[in-house]
Amino acid sequence: MVPVGVTWILLAAVLSLFHWNEQREGGEQGGSGVVWVMEQPWTVSSFKNEAWAGYFAIKIPCQPSADNIEALLNVWTWPWWSGCSLHPAVSEEGFDVSESGHKALILKKPRPEGTVPAVRESIGKATGRLFGESEKAGGAGMLPPRVGGWHIPPSPRGRTRKVAAHMGTGTGTGTGAGIGIGTGTGIGIGNGAGGAAGALGAAVAALYTATLPPALPGGDAGELITAAYELGVAHPPGYPLFTLLAKVATGLPGGSPAFRVNLLCGLVGAAAASLLFCTVFRLSGSHAGGILAAGVFSFSRLTWQWSITAEVFSLNNLFVGLLMALTARFEEASTAKERSKISKLGAFCCGLSLCNQHTIVLYVVCVVPWVLSRLFRKRELSLGHLLKLGLCFLAGLLPYLYLPVSSYLSRARWTWGDQTTFQGFLTHFLREEYGTFNLAKSETGSSMREMLLFQLVQMKSELSLPVLALALVACVSTALPKKQQKSPVIWLFTGMLCLYSLFFAWRANLDVTKPLFLGVVERFWLQSNAVVAVLAGLGLATLASLGRSTVLEGTWLLPCLEWFPALALVASQLWANYRTCDQSNNYVVDKFARNVLSSMPAGAVILLRGDLPGNALRYLHYCEGMRPDITLVDQEMMTYEWYLPKLAKHLPGVHFPGNRWNPVEGALPDGTLAFNLHRFLQVNKHKEVFVCIGLHEGDSTWRRSHSLWPWGTCEKLVPSGAVFDPGEWIRLTRNLYNWTEDYGSFSPSSWEAVANEEMWQARMKTAFFIFDLAEMASVTAEMKSQLYTFAYTSYKEIVNSHPHHPVNWHKNYAIACERMLRLHRGDVDPETLLAETVKHFLLYTQKAEDDPQHQDILQAVQHLREELQELRRRKAELRRRAG
Repeated sequence: MVPVGVTWILLAAVLSLFHWNEQREGGEQGGSGVVWVMEQPWTVSSFKNEAWAGYFAIKIPCQPSADNIEALLNVWTWPWWSGCSLHPAVSEEGFDVSESGHKALILKKPRPEGTVPAVRESIGKATGRLFGESEKAGGAGMLPPRVGGWHIPPSPRGRTRKVAAHMGTGTGTGTGAGIGIGTGTGIGIGNGAGGAAGALGAAVAALYTATLPPALPGGDAGELITAAYELGVAHPPGYPLFTLLAKVATGLPGGSPAFRVNLLCGLVGAAAASLLFCTVFRLSGSHAGGILAAGVFSFSRLTWQWSITAEVFSLNNLFVGLLMALTARFEEASTAKERSKISKLGAFCCGLSLCNQHTIVLYVVCVVPWVLSRLFRKRELSLGHLLKLGLCFLAGLLPYLYLPVSSYLSRARWTWGDQTTFQGFLTHFLREEYGTFNLAKSETGSSMREMLLFQLVQMKSELSLPVLALALVACVSTALPKKQQKSPVIWLFTGMLCLYSLFFAWRANLDVTKPLFLGVVERFWLQSNAVVAVLAGLGLATLASLGRSTVLEGTWLLPCLEWFPALALVASQLWANYRTCDQSNNYVVDKFARNVLSSMPAGAVILLRGDLPGNALRYLHYCEGMRPDITLVDQEMMTYEWYLPKLAKHLPGVHFPGNRWNPVEGALPDGTLAFNLHRFLQVNKHKEVFVCIGLHEGDSTWRRSHSLWPWGTCEKLVPSGAVFDPGEWIRLTRNLYNWTEDYGSFSPSSWEAVANEEMWQARMKTAFFIFDLAEMASVTAEMKSQLYTFAYTSYKEIVNSHPHHPVNWHKNYAIACERMLRLHRGDVDPETLLAETVKHFLLYTQKAEDDPQHQDILQAVQHLREELQELRRRKAELRRRAG
């Protein structure tokens, strides 16, 4: 349930949407405009044209030009004037020359019968809102006179506004933006909507901040924060823009470095929501449509989850919103100069966006040709302008210079790759170590069809079926007979969505039927969800526009039918996802890493493997300074030729007998001196070496001289000659961690679930190891009996201490009970052992129906039941005889 405080924040944000016109920013200096409003219906004598009889009209004095006319016909005004059309008597430029000789554009609208007073009041409110500053200066709002004639409002005091051409032809939708207040370049959205976008962004930021994780999240967050903190290079393609922004965030006061970067991402995500609102509003003039797009997207589980963690997806959402907002701004631009400026800004943003997540290139390759074609059709694409656009794009890529600079300085204790050479830079930029255009290395993924089906199901779950239906309405609206000025942009956005979805489904080589891999893949669907949300907002605006041509026009029902679904869908997202996305008490990954580091003896070396231990332990070790006596060595990184030459100097006390880890020891064909794990352990005998989690399967040379003994989630590499004391090892590892999280309390696709699973399985690892020794080791019968007994006792204690535990514990404990039966020990009751075996085997089969041994286990249970019944029958017989 959403807290009361958050409810008040949202209420304040919604109320502020109704006051932005009074608080909007001032326009350019030096220009002034006058809005002329005619209350009474036109007569034949007014303009000597019967086409004006029975109409209200509005005319705006301005300089005649083709660009002004085009803009006037592309944007919306106050809702009452929706449906306006040009006076049929005006010249081809769209302007009328009055008797005074002044040129003015005139628009007209049919006057509904019997509505003159209401219309007069509506016009008065409209004019009063349009001249908010005049109201403050002059007091009362300015109503047109009750008699015929033109009403000329006084000029505003202080700063004056240029009257931008923000009028509609009647084909658009939404509530409109009124008479515009500026012609500056950028992504401003007209009359007062900047205040609405700001209020919306503030509401999203407040919710995101309230639900931020206070500590380290899972995934790549630990590595990204560490790279930023150390001014190193993150994993391919490097994410230089995110790294630099995160570095600034880590220097701010308050909270841990992880919390500060989480906060940065939350604020960036809120800005992305504002840009989605801007896009929809500029294209449709609908505030409700803009709020629908921004709210449904921002408060979906997936967006919310990845906007409040230190990951690159929030920044990518910002660039997606920025590209769409600039596209809409470009489409609405009224002059060649304005289009030129917007195209240059857009080119810069395209380059800058590639400094974060490369998947956005699939949107860039759609937007760039579209903009160039529009410029070419308007004969505004010269060779010089094309060169300037190219330079702007290259300027956006400048953050990539950070990679070779950081690599050259080589001061970071954690970094990835060697970008001091062009080949090294290209390898990192193209993600060759993962596989260019692949999501992961050496993985076999789901089919393209399966991936698209999963995406569609996920989209329906995240955004809801009504939102998908509204997006479809926006696409269908482009085929309506009535010309839609936003149709080209809708087709562009739809093309971006289709291209991205198809290409990603083709190249995402992960098996999405596995929950963890699905969690990795679904984050990349945020980019397509943003476009769907914008299309849904435009679809809602389209339906509202169609409603204006019905009997609902001018009634209170029409705005209700537009605002109710928008607010209802956003509220449903909040209600459904707040509790799930509230991470304000999430310390799971942080506690996992702290427990692992705390359990290590002084001066230990940890050979890391995998994202969870690698990223989490690195963050605490380097960014928060935990356990500086410990040395962290990444197993996979040791196989790369750049790792040891660059980072060995930051790993004091550890000796590396070569430049690269390879199962084949000696000089490689390229001259690199390789070493295997056996050699590494030989030269580091003075260190206690642990592995977390598991050892690389490609090198088994460690078995020559060492064994792996369990140590919580890790294992300790112990020399083969060491004597294993099961009782002592149980004592050492019994209370290794202080873990209090309930089992199964996290989503299977989350990193919290992975950390929780590791910690729960760690409780059983020593018992399992001892049982395995009894099964496999060549030991005496007496020793085997002791090992089985230790394993059984440990299993029993653990299972009885935790009623809700991993399902495999049932199977392990049942097998341990069955082995104890074979020992025929007098100190353990056979009936108890048989009963426990049957009970836990049955519990296991009920919870693990996909086990390949399911039928075999059931057959064994049937046999054990018969033995148990026979044993009880014999006992009863003995008692009867004894009695």
